[in-house]
Amino acid sequence: MFEPTQIGSGKVVFEAVALKKHFDDGKVAALQGVDLQIRQGEFVSVIGPSGCGKSTLLALLGSLDKPSSGTLTYRGQSIPDLPDPAAYRCHEIGFIFQSFHLLPTFTAAENVQIPMFEGKLSRAQRKERAVELLKSMGLGHRLNHFPSQLSGGERQRVAIARSLANGPSVLLADEPTGNLDSKSAQQIMELILQLHGEMGMTFVLVTHDLTIAERATRTVSMRDGRVTSDQLSNRTAIGALNDIS
Repeated sequence: MFEPTQIGSGKVVFEAVALKKHFDDGKVAALQGVDLQIRQGEFVSVIGPSGCGKSTLLALLGSLDKPSSGTLTYRGQSIPDLPDPAAYRCHEIGFIFQSFHLLPTFTAAENVQIPMFEGKLSRAQRKERAVELLKSMGLGHRLNHFPSQLSGGERQRVAIARSLANGPSVLLADEPTGNLDSKSAQQIMELILQLHGEMGMTFVLVTHDLTIAERATRTVSMRDGRVTSDQLSNRTAIGALNDIS
């Protein structure tokens, strides 16, 4: 049995204990007793074959679904028992999806503003925030373009800007490079790494691509609904050696 990895002294953000998720009246076991801790500021990649449960785990962390049994907490509070899951998703969690999920009839700037409608910013403040975020993504010249007028990489940059709209402390990314060509995928990963380095946010990234997973500081492997390994990446080890030297 492997020993779960713990990095640094950051506070525990997510903790799963004996976490299970069943579908189809219990006939399909997506998660079969997952134990996992994710601490503040970690960049964790979750890898495994299709159907291993990694996207299901991400959905539970983001309160997009509820577990069948076990416990799952966010900073010590039970996620399934949150009094206002929508507020949790809006203010604590940023989502990045493989398929972008941009509204086709909204411009890039308007798409980024959508999460801000739940907050207290004025219309002018929302627009200013959206412009600022898109400029930081290198899209200052694409503010008024619709998704159909953008490349795949540009659409994912808009989606990342949208995920940051309300200043979340956690980003959950589900195959964020899955619909991109290799060059765009590399650019998006560099952007994600830059965000992690500059903002110190907690990242959980689901992928089946080992080259993407290796860019994280920790890799959790899954198979058949279970965690099979939990290891520090080479990037973390190199960083630790640099700190010592």
